[in-house]
Amino acid sequence: METILKYLDSVIRVLSFLFLPFLCGGIVLKIRSYAQGRLGPPVLQIFYDVLRMIRKKPVDGPFSGFFTEASPIIALIAGLVVWSLASFEWASFLLIPFLIGIMRFALLAYSVENGTSFAGMGAAREVILYVFCEPVLILVLVVFESHLVFNANFASLAFGGLFLLGTSLVILAELAKPPFDDPRTHLELTMVHEAMLLEASGSRRAFFELAQQLKTSSLFLFVAKMGVYHGEFFLSRSVSKFWLDTVAILGALFVSFCVGYMESNSTRRKWIWVPELLGLNFIFMLFLGILLKLG
Repeated sequence: METILKYLDSVIRVLSFLFLPFLCGGIVLKIRSYAQGRLGPPVLQIFYDVLRMIRKKPVDGPFSGFFTEASPIIALIAGLVVWSLASFEWASFLLIPFLIGIMRFALLAYSVENGTSFAGMGAAREVILYVFCEPVLILVLVVFESHLVFNANFASLAFGGLFLLGTSLVILAELAKPPFDDPRTHLELTMVHEAMLLEASGSRRAFFELAQQLKTSSLFLFVAKMGVYHGEFFLSRSVSKFWLDTVAILGALFVSFCVGYMESNSTRRKWIWVPELLGLNFIFMLFLGILLKLG
């Protein structure tokens, strides 16, 4: 039985590696549409869009150069490495901020090289999110790597819930989701990623879109694994790795459901409010991490 579960674990990891990025993004769009009373696109609409765009030849602007051609490929490769790390855990999760930084550099280089003021505004706001998100993300990863155990008592559940809340805020900011940004509106020119990708087209837009979906599914799966690996109920040695991975994949889909529902019921706040909240979240997570380590 253990041998069969071992092979099944490999199969489910490969299947999740291939399909989960499209499912996570598709579920977010579908749940957001349902919550707003609309039918919405199919769950695999992102996959169809990527296939459609990848067949088209990109149209370059007058200022395009090296980064216009190389940045989409760099972002896609970094996204694949991040997703493989989150799926197969072949190295420490502390590499995730470094790889996300490479993706962000590629996106910034692409937007700045095209020279539009709209893209420059989006690049500036992307850097602000990076400066405030990465320290908190590193703190979360250090706690994850320390193998803390949340027991089934009120104090541990309270600390675990607060830690999950702070982690969720960081991931929403990292992905430019409400209340930090709103991809559904063009009011006040607030979009972060969309502002930098308005010049992208064809296969280059497809590579950027695929890289973003890989990063999204990686962070969702990381949150799910954090709950599975640090919960007292899932740490028994009698539980097979297959069941742990299955619960983590289902948890990533559940996180997608929650993010989609929250997108439909939350609005973007003023941009001045964003650095203040992320700064307070850093202080909160720092003290909470110290208490968890001391406890």
